[in-house]
Amino acid sequence: MALGRRIRVSPQKLNLVAALIRGLPVEEARVRLGLCSRRIAHDVQKILMSAVANAEHNKGLDPDALYVTEATVGRALVMRRLDIKGRSRSGRIEKPFSHLRVVVSEAKA
Repeated sequence: MALGRRIRVSPQKLNLVAALIRGLPVEEARVRLGLCSRRIAHDVQKILMSAVANAEHNKGLDPDALYVTEATVGRALVMRRLDIKGRSRSGRIEKPFSHLRVVVSEAKA
């Protein structure tokens, strides 16, 4: 298992990339993330490889037989910034953050 905390992307966009790898073997998931054109795919790939390293080092599992059993996305904080408009008006810019949890195991889900 590996956690990515406070990733600077909206949960909806992160969930689109996480849906690409759910239930896949780790090697196929890594290839799909490498070919994905979204900006966040590189960060998801790093979290996936961290989960594989944790499973190999902490649990002694075979990295070639691992599957992605879970890839869950959650909301984190939202930074709010002031957006100055014309004619003495103002608005709000929201910059969302997300959490990602990737779980790998040897049994296919």
